[in-house]
Amino acid sequence: MRACLHLLLRLLFGFRAENVAVLKTPGPVLLIPNHVSWIDWLFLYVWLDKDWKFVVSSVAAQYSWVHRLVMLNRRTFPVDIASPYAVKRIAAHLEQGGRLVLYAEGQLSRTGSLMKLYDGTGFLLAKTRARVITAYLRGASRLRWSRQPGWRRWFPRITLHLSPAREAPRWDHLTATETRTRLTAWLRDQMVEQQLETETRLGPPDLFAAILDAARIQPRKVVVQDATMRELTYRRLLTGAALLAHQLRPLLADGPARVGVLLPNVNATPVLLAALWAEGRVPAVLNYSTGTPTLLACAKLAGLKHLITSRAFLDRLKLDRAAFAAAGLTTICLEDVRARVRLPRKLGALLRVWLAPGSLRRRPAAAPAARAEAPAVVLFTSGSEGVPKGVELTHRNLLANIRQMLAITDIEDRDRIFNALPLFHSFGLTVGLVLGLVRGLYVFLYPSPLHYRLVPAVLYDRYCTIFFGTNTFLNGYARRAHPYDFRSMRYLFAGAEKLQESTAKLWSERFGVRILEGYGATECSPVISANVPMAARAGSAGRLLPGMQHRLEPVEGVADGGRLLVRGPNIMRGYLNREANQAFQALGGWYDTGDIVRVDEAGYLFVVGRLKRFAKISGEMVSLTALEDALAGAFPQFGLRCQVAVLAQPDADKGEALVAVTNEPKLALDALRLVLKGKGFTNLCLPREVRYCREIPRLGTGKINHRALAQWLGEAGTASASSVG
Repeated sequence: MRACLHLLLRLLFGFRAENVAVLKTPGPVLLIPNHVSWIDWLFLYVWLDKDWKFVVSSVAAQYSWVHRLVMLNRRTFPVDIASPYAVKRIAAHLEQGGRLVLYAEGQLSRTGSLMKLYDGTGFLLAKTRARVITAYLRGASRLRWSRQPGWRRWFPRITLHLSPAREAPRWDHLTATETRTRLTAWLRDQMVEQQLETETRLGPPDLFAAILDAARIQPRKVVVQDATMRELTYRRLLTGAALLAHQLRPLLADGPARVGVLLPNVNATPVLLAALWAEGRVPAVLNYSTGTPTLLACAKLAGLKHLITSRAFLDRLKLDRAAFAAAGLTTICLEDVRARVRLPRKLGALLRVWLAPGSLRRRPAAAPAARAEAPAVVLFTSGSEGVPKGVELTHRNLLANIRQMLAITDIEDRDRIFNALPLFHSFGLTVGLVLGLVRGLYVFLYPSPLHYRLVPAVLYDRYCTIFFGTNTFLNGYARRAHPYDFRSMRYLFAGAEKLQESTAKLWSERFGVRILEGYGATECSPVISANVPMAARAGSAGRLLPGMQHRLEPVEGVADGGRLLVRGPNIMRGYLNREANQAFQALGGWYDTGDIVRVDEAGYLFVVGRLKRFAKISGEMVSLTALEDALAGAFPQFGLRCQVAVLAQPDADKGEALVAVTNEPKLALDALRLVLKGKGFTNLCLPREVRYCREIPRLGTGKINHRALAQWLGEAGTASASSVG
């Protein structure tokens, strides 16, 4: 019987299984699979010996004769899940050497993703010391018999992946309740890591292949729309990419693999990126908010010879095109490229996309592993503390970060992303655009995050469910938005700068939306950690993403925490800057974030501040970031516009002295000190003076430009608003 069922599953679903030998592990042992469809059990049953039993609900078994037939037989272990004795019965069976299949989620997933695990599983592991085998059933969430709300098929490809048999960790010093909670969290981490490893190994090796895979499934789905309200389906996106790639091929033939991209958040940008990836080119996405000198410095660092942009965009930015030419950059305007495309070529491209989308790629000679490790994009750091560094990210890096985020969230096919962060920003590119293209989500591209009145209105109109921004931008939207504008919001992520408590409170009280703070760096593709609904802790930057490791190096003067180094599949290939790259390569795969971080017992990261943003006063380390956070929102009488930055200057007596800079001329030094004292800061942490700056300089991402502010402070001859001698 089992052999016939196995053959049928192979014929209908191409069913394969990995590491089935582990199912011979003697009891006590628990097999914990993900649970995504009504027939999940069938894919396990064909591999299990007769002594394996499935834990089922005796109540659910009474729903119909079909339920009774499937759930009440020699291969099941019925329990009344409402009874306090149910877990004890399961434990007793395991202690006698039993082998059980337990769906720890307790129900079918309604999202296609892993849902919460019940603590009873942790109790079983603690009481019985049973070994654990986790199972990842890949592709079954797309079965007709699943509950997830997206696209489904009668016969999707399905594979079963089994982990080695593991011993659960022991925490003898913890209470029974704490141990149960920890073991349940440990089990979920194992399942998430298994999913990530499997998807990385079996998924598409590069970004263009991943986009093609999503396009084959839903070619008519609208995946990108910009402020012109013109929609791009996968089919139109790939047709545009094919046409653009054909036109660019002769223009870029004599140039290097890296190609400069200078475009805003418009439909043309994802089309261009797809075209360059199809050609095996590496887009170097330039930050247009930095000005011509920095743009040219970045272009020189990347060795660029060609810059693809838009004539209308250059005119709007008032950039000096003559300076580009003088620097050896050939400017290619998309308006000119589009004008050369003729109707027969358009029809031919559409036919290729319709019949053979795989032919759009220039056939690579490299194997999939080599394609994964090839450079995918060059981005540039913000330059808040120095000259921007060029960061080379591979296809593996970006896809790993996307898969890491998908593994810890319950993002669904019907979710809609609103992205106002510029695509030269690593989060704006990876999570704001590429995640949607790879996952098959709708993405709305808005040209500027600074339109505080328009962004909420457009988001409301487009009914978007996923949004992200910096603390500065989120404050701006909150000031202008109608309370109903964010009613559709499911995920609101904040990053790039510390989320202030006042911002989180404002969004919670006015819109009923919880902000999920995350933490990352361009060098990490960019996400390192994030709070998610399944695991969130106020004030933290969340837990490390699956597949990542960390270590803390001690810092003199910092008792609680250390300098954070991370390692994982999303860490960059390297810097373009020689000295910076040598320092990175010397760490052997570890990336030094330069941030002081503490990690609590549950693995949540609390970012204290950048090491460069610490002052050493009388031998003590003082976090300037912590002082800025304490002062944020502390002066409601001046409105939300009031901002305070804290910098350090050399001091002959104490090594360094603190200076507060504010854009509110009426803000007095005594008021600043009073707030800091009220929040527990010592006299050592109090600013010596306060200075007025009409406009606090900021980067394109919304973060304070401390480098420019320090330069202004050093050059300004203006007397301080008030000072202490």
